[in-house]
Amino acid sequence: MSVDVLLGLQWGDEGKGKIVDVLTPSYDVVARFQGGPNAGHTIEFDGKKFVLHTIPSGIFNPNTINIIGNGVIIDPVILHRELHRLSEGSAQSGKNLYISRKAHLILPTHRLLDAASEHAKGASKIGSTLKGIGPTYTDKTGRNGLRVGDIAAPNFKKRYSELRNRHLQLIQLFQFDPSGHLIDGLSFEAYETQWLEKAEWLNTMQLVDSEYFINDLIRQGKRILAEGAQGSLLDIDFGSYPFVTSSNTTIAGVCSGLGIAPRQIGKVIGIFKAYCTRVGSGPFATELFDETGEMLRKNGNEFGSTTGRPRRCGWLDIPALNYSIMINGVSELVMMKADVIDELDMIQVATAYRAGQEIIQQIPFDPNAQELIPVYETLPGWKTDVRKAAQQGKLPAEFEAFVHFVEKKTGVPIRLVSTGPDRSQIWKR
Repeated sequence: MSVDVLLGLQWGDEGKGKIVDVLTPSYDVVARFQGGPNAGHTIEFDGKKFVLHTIPSGIFNPNTINIIGNGVIIDPVILHRELHRLSEGSAQSGKNLYISRKAHLILPTHRLLDAASEHAKGASKIGSTLKGIGPTYTDKTGRNGLRVGDIAAPNFKKRYSELRNRHLQLIQLFQFDPSGHLIDGLSFEAYETQWLEKAEWLNTMQLVDSEYFINDLIRQGKRILAEGAQGSLLDIDFGSYPFVTSSNTTIAGVCSGLGIAPRQIGKVIGIFKAYCTRVGSGPFATELFDETGEMLRKNGNEFGSTTGRPRRCGWLDIPALNYSIMINGVSELVMMKADVIDELDMIQVATAYRAGQEIIQQIPFDPNAQELIPVYETLPGWKTDVRKAAQQGKLPAEFEAFVHFVEKKTGVPIRLVSTGPDRSQIWKR
């Protein structure tokens, strides 16, 4: 049995959580393969809203095995808080959750390092979520990190203290005062005390050697869905560097983040919005600074589910979408938030860029270094509430024409279209 993969194709926030939740009944296993609590997957059903940061989005199905893979990084405090909120909301309490022993730990000092680094960059800051993501992956690749399985080691406290002290020395070089910085509203000392308590709690969870665990599930013929976090255009290698995250958000991250062979990859499902959004700094060719951009932000509730920051909004960018489709080998598409653009008379879609005197359809090596002016095609809007129209089975012709237009420009079929935030608001094509 192959492993299907679900990926975001833009700068994150595409709606992956909802689609994983919709698809979960078709799978026995949902596995997160990269990223950490900088992700925020929002799921709405039965009048309730949940935001998942570390836990796979299949957690709401009691019959689904959920795996946090070795490529994910974990803050025990955030994971504990997340599970507690799920149990308060009558969701699963984690009985169907398995965590890789090889997943790396985000230390409190990683979060201090993140804040110190952003502070030092000044106006050139990346727009980090300040969750300690970058410093944790730096320690991982530098072979200094601590992993979930290390918590059970008799010398864990000693190793923790050594790494902590090394971080504090680095923070001094940034001329950053940690005493004035709060972590989730707590002083560093208070957060560290809580972190050590929750690390002990994490050691009581269902910890597995996830590479053996998931390959055994494959041999059993289980249906597995690998769930990505962030978006392909934030990939450390293929995103708009340096305004990227610190992990591989593309298809390559599935194999290294779960321990499965490339030949096990099956269907690749790519998710995108009917427009574009981005949080933080970095190039954004189709960004809107007018009332249309503000309308998209308001109607789409475009505020970061992790940080609460307002998202930058703009028109759909076909060259960027095709780039993500290419590097991921996407076999089918899911369009999200089509209902957000209901009220527009006309909809613009970028199909190329003007770079100087040249018209191009490829993202250049450094999109930060040159101005890319979008070349737009204009389509008529549908001026119809597609949530109601979808329920009645009478979607407007202009709406269907927009979907067909994107299919033609990408060469990939759109199988699902989201017409609202609830899990039930899906048009299956």
